[in-house]
Amino acid sequence: NVLTGPGDVGAALVRHPGVDKIAFTGSTTTGQAIMREAAGTLKKVTLELGGKSPNIILADADLDHAVRGAFLGIFYNNGQVCAAGSRLLVEEAIHEAVLERLLERARKAVPGDPLDPKTRLGPLASEAQLRKVEHYVEVGLREGAHLILGGDRPPRERGYYFNPTIFDRVQPHMTIGQEEIFGPVLAVIPFRDFDQAIEIANGTRYGLAAGIWTRDVKKAHRLARALKAGTVWVNTYNIYDPASPFGGYKMSGFGRELGAHALEHYTQVKSVWVYLGD
Repeated sequence: NVLTGPGDVGAALVRHPGVDKIAFTGSTTTGQAIMREAAGTLKKVTLELGGKSPNIILADADLDHAVRGAFLGIFYNNGQVCAAGSRLLVEEAIHEAVLERLLERARKAVPGDPLDPKTRLGPLASEAQLRKVEHYVEVGLREGAHLILGGDRPPRERGYYFNPTIFDRVQPHMTIGQEEIFGPVLAVIPFRDFDQAIEIANGTRYGLAAGIWTRDVKKAHRLARALKAGTVWVNTYNIYDPASPFGGYKMSGFGRELGAHALEHYTQVKSVWVYLGD
Protein backbone atom coordinates (compact mmCIF):
# COMPACT_ATOMS: atom_id res chain seq x y z
CA ASN A 1 0.00 0.00 0.00
CA VAL A 2 1.57 3.28 -1.12
CA LEU A 3 0.47 6.42 0.72
CA THR A 4 1.72 9.50 -1.10
CA GLY A 5 1.85 13.04 0.22
CA PRO A 6 4.08 15.56 1.97
CA GLY A 7 4.81 13.28 4.94
CA ASP A 8 1.81 13.80 7.22
CA VAL A 9 0.78 10.14 7.10
CA GLY A 10 4.32 8.97 7.74
CA ALA A 11 4.67 11.33 10.69
CA ALA A 12 1.45 9.99 12.19
CA LEU A 13 2.69 6.41 11.87
CA VAL A 14 5.97 7.30 13.54
CA ARG A 15 4.20 8.98 16.47
CA HIS A 16 1.42 6.40 16.94
CA PRO A 17 1.87 4.12 20.00
CA GLY A 18 0.18 1.26 18.13
CA VAL A 19 3.01 1.06 15.59
CA ASP A 20 5.94 -0.96 16.93
CA LYS A 21 8.43 -0.70 14.06
CA ILE A 22 9.32 1.85 11.39
CA ALA A 23 11.49 1.06 8.37
CA PHE A 24 12.36 4.08 6.28
CA THR A 25 14.24 4.53 3.01
CA GLY A 26 14.97 8.09 1.96
CA SER A 27 16.97 11.18 2.79
CA THR A 28 19.21 11.53 5.83
CA THR A 29 17.33 14.67 6.91
CA THR A 30 14.01 12.83 7.00
CA GLY A 31 15.65 9.90 8.78
CA GLN A 32 16.84 12.22 11.52
CA ALA A 33 13.32 13.63 11.90
CA ILE A 34 11.91 10.10 12.20
CA MET A 35 14.37 9.25 14.97
CA ARG A 36 13.38 12.34 16.91
CA GLU A 37 9.67 11.55 16.60
CA ALA A 38 10.15 7.84 17.39
CA ALA A 39 11.76 8.73 20.72
CA GLY A 40 8.30 9.55 22.07
CA THR A 41 7.18 5.91 21.90
CA LEU A 42 10.62 4.21 21.90
CA LYS A 43 9.65 2.13 18.88
CA LYS A 44 12.14 0.22 16.78
CA VAL A 45 13.52 2.12 13.79
CA THR A 46 15.70 1.06 10.86
CA LEU A 47 16.91 3.65 8.38
CA GLU A 48 18.33 3.27 4.87
CA LEU A 49 19.41 6.78 3.99
CA GLY A 50 21.63 8.76 1.67
CA GLY A 51 24.99 7.89 0.21
CA LYS A 52 28.07 9.29 -1.49
CA SER A 53 29.46 5.95 -2.51
CA PRO A 54 33.06 5.64 -3.78
CA ASN A 55 33.75 3.56 -6.88
CA ILE A 56 37.49 2.80 -6.74
CA ILE A 57 39.49 1.82 -9.83
CA LEU A 58 42.98 0.50 -9.10
CA ALA A 59 45.72 0.55 -11.72
CA ASP A 60 45.63 -3.23 -12.27
CA ALA A 61 41.90 -3.30 -13.12
CA ASP A 62 40.38 -4.37 -16.42
CA LEU A 63 39.77 -0.80 -17.56
CA ASP A 64 37.02 -1.48 -20.10
CA HIS A 65 35.10 -3.53 -17.55
CA ALA A 66 35.71 -0.98 -14.79
CA VAL A 67 34.61 1.99 -16.90
CA ARG A 68 31.44 0.20 -17.94
CA GLY A 69 30.71 -0.44 -14.24
CA ALA A 70 31.54 3.14 -13.29
CA PHE A 71 29.21 4.46 -15.99
CA LEU A 72 26.30 2.29 -14.85
CA GLY A 73 27.10 3.03 -11.21
CA ILE A 74 26.31 6.73 -11.60
CA PHE A 75 24.07 7.06 -14.65
CA TYR A 76 21.72 4.14 -13.98
CA ASN A 77 18.32 5.71 -13.23
CA ASN A 78 20.02 9.12 -13.72
CA GLY A 79 21.93 8.73 -10.49
CA GLN A 80 18.67 8.68 -8.54
CA VAL A 81 19.82 5.66 -6.55
CA CYS A 82 20.84 5.74 -2.89
CA ALA A 83 23.89 3.57 -3.60
CA ALA A 84 24.93 5.41 -6.77
CA GLY A 85 28.69 5.42 -7.32
CA SER A 86 28.81 9.20 -7.40
CA ARG A 87 32.52 9.46 -6.50
CA LEU A 88 34.89 7.80 -8.95
CA LEU A 89 38.28 7.33 -7.29
CA VAL A 90 40.92 6.59 -9.94
CA GLU A 91 44.56 5.70 -9.36
CA GLU A 92 46.71 8.42 -10.92
CA ALA A 93 48.58 6.04 -13.23
CA ILE A 94 45.39 5.24 -15.16
CA HIS A 95 43.53 8.51 -14.68
CA GLU A 96 43.74 9.71 -18.29
CA ALA A 97 42.99 6.28 -19.75
CA VAL A 98 39.87 5.92 -17.59
CA LEU A 99 38.62 9.40 -18.47
CA GLU A 100 39.06 8.77 -22.18
CA ARG A 101 36.98 5.60 -22.05
CA LEU A 102 34.41 7.13 -19.71
CA LEU A 103 33.86 10.21 -21.87
CA GLU A 104 33.48 8.09 -24.99
CA ARG A 105 30.70 6.11 -23.33
CA ALA A 106 29.00 9.06 -21.60
CA ARG A 107 28.80 11.18 -24.76
CA LYS A 108 26.58 8.53 -26.31
CA ALA A 109 24.09 8.67 -23.42
CA VAL A 110 21.61 11.20 -24.77
CA PRO A 111 18.61 11.80 -22.48
CA GLY A 112 15.36 10.64 -24.05
CA ASP A 113 11.80 9.44 -23.59
CA PRO A 114 11.76 6.83 -20.78
CA LEU A 115 9.08 4.87 -22.66
CA ASP A 116 11.42 4.39 -25.62
CA PRO A 117 13.24 1.03 -25.28
CA LYS A 118 16.39 2.61 -26.72
CA THR A 119 16.59 5.26 -24.00
CA ARG A 120 19.41 4.84 -21.50
CA LEU A 121 19.02 8.16 -19.70
CA GLY A 122 15.56 9.42 -18.82
CA PRO A 123 14.31 12.46 -16.87
CA LEU A 124 14.78 13.39 -13.24
CA ALA A 125 11.92 12.79 -10.84
CA SER A 126 10.72 16.38 -10.46
CA GLU A 127 11.40 20.02 -11.19
CA ALA A 128 12.66 20.45 -7.64
CA GLN A 129 15.23 17.70 -8.17
CA LEU A 130 16.31 19.26 -11.46
CA ARG A 131 16.89 22.60 -9.71
CA LYS A 132 18.89 20.82 -7.01
CA VAL A 133 21.15 19.17 -9.58
CA GLU A 134 21.68 22.49 -11.37
CA HIS A 135 22.58 24.10 -8.05
CA TYR A 136 25.25 21.50 -7.33
CA VAL A 137 26.77 21.98 -10.78
CA GLU A 138 27.03 25.71 -10.10
CA VAL A 139 28.65 25.02 -6.73
CA GLY A 140 31.13 22.61 -8.31
CA LEU A 141 32.19 25.20 -10.86
CA ARG A 142 32.44 27.90 -8.23
CA GLU A 143 34.68 25.72 -6.03
CA GLY A 144 37.06 24.98 -8.90
CA ALA A 145 36.17 21.48 -10.08
CA HIS A 146 36.84 20.85 -13.79
CA LEU A 147 33.62 20.29 -15.72
CA ILE A 148 34.55 18.03 -18.64
CA LEU A 149 31.09 16.90 -19.77
CA GLY A 150 27.49 18.09 -19.50
CA GLY A 151 26.42 20.40 -16.73
CA ASP A 152 23.33 21.57 -18.61
CA ARG A 153 19.91 20.54 -19.90
CA PRO A 154 19.37 19.00 -23.34
CA PRO A 155 17.19 20.91 -25.86
CA ARG A 156 13.90 19.22 -25.01
CA GLU A 157 10.60 21.09 -24.70
CA ARG A 158 9.12 18.96 -21.92
CA GLY A 159 10.47 16.96 -19.00
CA TYR A 160 13.07 17.39 -16.30
CA TYR A 161 16.04 16.21 -18.31
CA PHE A 162 19.69 16.78 -17.50
CA ASN A 163 22.72 15.76 -19.52
CA PRO A 164 25.23 13.25 -18.09
CA THR A 165 27.73 15.36 -16.18
CA ILE A 166 31.33 14.62 -15.21
CA PHE A 167 33.61 16.75 -13.04
CA ASP A 168 37.32 15.90 -13.02
CA ARG A 169 40.03 16.70 -10.48
CA VAL A 170 37.47 17.07 -7.70
CA GLN A 171 39.07 17.71 -4.33
CA PRO A 172 37.67 15.40 -1.64
CA HIS A 173 36.56 18.32 0.53
CA MET A 174 34.54 20.01 -2.24
CA THR A 175 30.76 20.10 -1.87
CA ILE A 176 30.18 17.84 -4.89
CA GLY A 177 32.64 15.37 -3.34
CA GLN A 178 30.82 15.35 0.00
CA GLU A 179 27.09 15.84 -0.46
CA GLU A 180 24.56 13.55 -2.13
CA ILE A 181 23.32 15.10 -5.39
CA PHE A 182 20.94 12.31 -6.47
CA GLY A 183 21.38 13.04 -10.13
CA PRO A 184 23.59 12.21 -13.15
CA VAL A 185 26.66 14.02 -11.79
CA LEU A 186 29.96 12.18 -11.31
CA ALA A 187 32.89 13.49 -9.27
CA VAL A 188 36.23 12.02 -10.45
CA ILE A 189 38.90 12.07 -7.73
CA PRO A 190 42.45 10.87 -8.49
CA PHE A 191 44.45 9.15 -5.74
CA ARG A 192 48.14 8.29 -5.33
CA ASP A 193 48.15 4.97 -3.50
CA PHE A 194 46.17 2.39 -1.57
CA ASP A 195 46.18 4.28 1.74
CA GLN A 196 45.02 7.54 0.19
CA ALA A 197 42.19 5.70 -1.57
CA ILE A 198 40.93 4.45 1.81
CA GLU A 199 41.24 7.91 3.36
CA ILE A 200 39.27 9.57 0.56
CA ALA A 201 36.67 6.80 0.35
CA ASN A 202 35.92 6.99 4.08
CA GLY A 203 36.15 10.79 4.16
CA THR A 204 32.43 11.61 3.97
CA ARG A 205 29.62 11.38 6.49
CA TYR A 206 28.03 8.56 4.46
CA GLY A 207 28.77 4.84 4.32
CA LEU A 208 26.17 3.04 2.25
CA ALA A 209 28.08 1.24 -0.51
CA ALA A 210 31.37 1.11 -2.42
CA GLY A 211 32.89 -0.46 -5.50
CA ILE A 212 36.39 -1.86 -6.08
CA TRP A 213 37.91 -2.69 -9.47
CA THR A 214 41.10 -4.78 -9.45
CA ARG A 215 42.52 -8.08 -10.67
CA ASP A 216 44.16 -8.68 -7.26
CA VAL A 217 41.65 -10.46 -5.01
CA LYS A 218 43.85 -10.08 -1.92
CA LYS A 219 44.06 -6.34 -2.48
CA ALA A 220 40.28 -6.25 -2.99
CA HIS A 221 39.64 -7.94 0.37
CA ARG A 222 42.11 -5.65 2.17
CA LEU A 223 40.35 -2.62 0.75
CA ALA A 224 36.86 -4.01 1.43
CA ARG A 225 37.73 -4.56 5.11
CA ALA A 226 38.98 -0.99 5.44
CA LEU A 227 35.97 0.67 3.79
CA LYS A 228 33.21 1.95 6.08
CA ALA A 229 30.35 0.82 3.85
CA GLY A 230 27.53 -1.63 4.33
CA THR A 231 27.93 -3.15 0.86
CA VAL A 232 31.13 -3.50 -1.14
CA TRP A 233 31.03 -4.71 -4.74
CA VAL A 234 34.21 -6.08 -6.32
CA ASN A 235 34.46 -5.90 -10.12
CA THR A 236 30.72 -5.25 -10.35
CA TYR A 237 28.23 -2.66 -9.09
CA ASN A 238 24.58 -2.39 -8.04
CA ILE A 239 24.06 -6.13 -7.63
CA TYR A 240 21.47 -7.23 -5.05
CA ASP A 241 20.09 -10.50 -3.75
CA PRO A 242 17.25 -11.16 -1.26
CA ALA A 243 19.64 -13.25 0.85
CA SER A 244 22.29 -10.54 1.15
CA PRO A 245 21.75 -7.81 3.81
CA PHE A 246 21.78 -4.19 2.63
CA GLY A 247 22.21 -1.07 4.75
CA GLY A 248 24.65 1.61 5.77
CA TYR A 249 27.23 2.97 8.17
CA LYS A 250 27.35 6.45 9.68
CA MET A 251 24.82 8.93 8.23
CA SER A 252 23.63 6.35 5.72
CA GLY A 253 21.56 4.84 8.51
CA PHE A 254 21.46 1.65 10.53
CA GLY A 255 19.78 -1.72 10.43
CA ARG A 256 19.63 -3.97 7.40
CA GLU A 257 17.15 -4.79 4.67
CA LEU A 258 17.11 -8.23 3.03
CA GLY A 259 18.71 -11.39 4.38
CA ALA A 260 18.27 -13.01 7.79
CA HIS A 261 19.61 -9.86 9.47
CA ALA A 262 16.54 -7.93 8.33
CA LEU A 263 14.19 -10.34 10.10
CA GLU A 264 15.82 -9.60 13.46
CA HIS A 265 14.43 -6.06 13.36
CA TYR A 266 10.86 -7.39 13.20
CA THR A 267 11.09 -9.79 16.13
CA GLN A 268 11.44 -9.58 19.90
CA VAL A 269 13.50 -11.85 22.15
CA LYS A 270 11.53 -13.17 25.12
CA SER A 271 12.75 -15.24 28.07
CA VAL A 272 10.15 -17.49 29.77
CA TRP A 273 11.02 -19.08 33.12
CA VAL A 274 8.85 -21.89 34.52
CA TYR A 275 9.38 -23.29 38.02
CA LEU A 276 7.92 -26.79 38.43
CA GLY A 277 8.78 -27.24 42.07
CA ASP A 278 11.08 -29.73 43.78
